[in-house]
Amino acid sequence: MRKTFAFIVLSLVAALASAQRVSDTNGKHAQLYPDKDHAPGWANPGGGGGGQNLSYHGGAVIVSAKTVAIFWGSYWGTNGNLNAEASEMLGFYGTFGQTPEYNTITEYSGIQRTNLTNNFFLDTSNPPTNVTDSILQGEVVKYINAHGADASTIYEVFLPPTSYSSLSIYTSCGGANLYYCAYHSNFNHNGTDIKYASLPYPSCGGCQWTGWTAAQNFEHFACHETREAVTDPDGDAWYDRRGNEADDKCAWSPAPFIGTGGYGYQWEWSNQARGCVKTR
Repeated sequence: MRKTFAFIVLSLVAALASAQRVSDTNGKHAQLYPDKDHAPGWANPGGGGGGQNLSYHGGAVIVSAKTVAIFWGSYWGTNGNLNAEASEMLGFYGTFGQTPEYNTITEYSGIQRTNLTNNFFLDTSNPPTNVTDSILQGEVVKYINAHGADASTIYEVFLPPTSYSSLSIYTSCGGANLYYCAYHSNFNHNGTDIKYASLPYPSCGGCQWTGWTAAQNFEHFACHETREAVTDPDGDAWYDRRGNEADDKCAWSPAPFIGTGGYGYQWEWSNQARGCVKTR
């Protein structure tokens, strides 16, 4: 997920030659997990990313994180009963924070293993076909207005196959300008710094791993987004000189893998190992 601070098209175009790490006048930021065709492709076990480690830029991390999975659309279930994919995702969140795959980020700024919880919200109203970033934020606020806001929680919104995500000129699977599979960002709501992620349905080859189920592909992206939202929630904590965050440096290469609990994961950059690692 290359760092993208941005919604000004000229700034985005100018950033393509660097690390896609730009900012708008309000400091709004988002980090994209690129689809396979736009991934950096240089991370390898024991090396990768030009061998450059992450640097700390002074910002906060989430030491003990929580998550809320927001399943948006009737596709995910009815009357509080989730379908099989959503239920599997709750199983993933219920274990991920205590796994060796999550433990890989504990070398950064005192981050701790945590009970991410399996808290969720099923919204059976159907999202529009094109879920822009502002619309996605509105869905997060809908949950917050009913349940309260927490700056240590990452609100992760799952979209059904009938919708796609768009961010400025870029889209996820189903959109006209495929560039990413997921992203995370933050915004201020009534004085609370809200962290959130967009998890559109992995309905295209650029966001699927060979032989994996849709749920496992979702787990892969949720692994990436959750760890990056913890290590660099506001875009000013841990990233390298190219603007890549910890999971960016290992995106798609080395290959995603089935790990703890039979769930889908990706490798994580370790400064201590100076390379991508599966677990710690």
